[in-house]
Amino acid sequence: MEPGTAQLLPPERPDVLSIATLLDQVQAAITRAFPRGHLVWVRGEIQSITDRTGHCYIDLVDPEAPRGRDAKVLKINCWQRTWAPMKAALAKQGIVLEVGTVVTLRGRVEFYAPRAQVNFIAVDVDVDALLGRLAASRAALVKTLEAEGLLRRNSTLLVPALSLRIGLVASPGTEGFNDFLGQLQGSGLAFTVMIVPAQVQGRAAPAALARGIAALAAADCDLVVLVRGGGSKADLVAFDSEAVARAIAVCPVPVWTGIGHTGDQSVADIVAGRAFVTPTECGQELVQRAGDWWETVAATVSLVSRRATEVLEAAVERDRAARARLGQATRHQLHRHAERLDTCSRRIASQARRQLDIAALAVDERAARLGPCAHRALDHHGERLESWRRLLAAYDVGRQLERGYTLTLGEDGRIVRSAATLATGSVLVTRFADGRAVSDVRQIEVATGGDGDGAVRPAGGEEHG
Repeated sequence: MEPGTAQLLPPERPDVLSIATLLDQVQAAITRAFPRGHLVWVRGEIQSITDRTGHCYIDLVDPEAPRGRDAKVLKINCWQRTWAPMKAALAKQGIVLEVGTVVTLRGRVEFYAPRAQVNFIAVDVDVDALLGRLAASRAALVKTLEAEGLLRRNSTLLVPALSLRIGLVASPGTEGFNDFLGQLQGSGLAFTVMIVPAQVQGRAAPAALARGIAALAAADCDLVVLVRGGGSKADLVAFDSEAVARAIAVCPVPVWTGIGHTGDQSVADIVAGRAFVTPTECGQELVQRAGDWWETVAATVSLVSRRATEVLEAAVERDRAARARLGQATRHQLHRHAERLDTCSRRIASQARRQLDIAALAVDERAARLGPCAHRALDHHGERLESWRRLLAAYDVGRQLERGYTLTLGEDGRIVRSAATLATGSVLVTRFADGRAVSDVRQIEVATGGDGDGAVRPAGGEEHG
């Protein structure tokens, strides 16, 4: 557009709506479908939930509808004045709204023109429906555990009659924790408690409790105890979780629960070997079992002690009588054997003198014969030794060399026994009686017949170095 020229606008079309008009018409249509003050029920699955500043904001989708970018999402607003009592009522029943929960809400439909957004203002929630789903979920978990053979598995484990090594999963410092430990500490018995701290309520509680049970399962415990003080259903919801139930079911050590209930048993109570209404009762039962065991042992020890005293007294009396009889018999036997010993000693002394005289004569006779025999043997072996010396001297190499013989050796120091083993240029060492000579082989003559003639390999004569 050139400067100074006017901008020409297209003429207005009669069918074009302004944004305000369009939104007013949408508002009117929504009002006709959902008049002001008209409340409706809507059911959906929570896709997201935000609970900040006292207000609650929920994105709700159809549970059966496919997920994706085209999924239909209803924005739920629950204002603080409604959400606070609603949240409290849900918590009292042990219900926590979270992603994935299918919920039925009652409210009104509103159109928020500034954002062109349709909102659902929630004013009520169907608690009965939620409770029914929770009960159904709990019943399904119990049924699943029973089908897998886990529901009563822990109750089949044998609890030692004297259980003093106790593994405790609890929140330290809480009322239930103190009540349980107070019973053990006040008993005067030597309980040893291995404590695994764990959350007992909240979203992280199921995993923490399951980890604690698994940790104590690997420890040297007689019994694992899971305790928590009283609370609302919301406070105790962790004990209905599958993680805790399975941890108890597969634990190789017996598990007892002491959970302060306000209503029915939790799934943890059902799966555990024994369940008590409160931590105090659980501790009292442990103390009672240990006390009963001690009383039984004490009674048995007392009975054994009395019987042992009676038996010992009878044994002492029998021993006294036996020693008297033994002493008398011993003296009699000693007298008899003393007489026999005296007779035998006189007989042995007489025989010993005769045997010694005979042996002395025999030794003298053998000594007279042994001298000449020894001299003859020495002379004989002396002659044989001189004969061997002469024979060895005849084979002495030094003696042979003195007589004019020589000894020819190869480079490796071995004796040369045949001309056939030599080669032209071989080095020979010849030993004499007074020294040696080194020579090179120039010619080799090997005898091939009986007349001494042989083949000649020219190599020159023998040269001594």
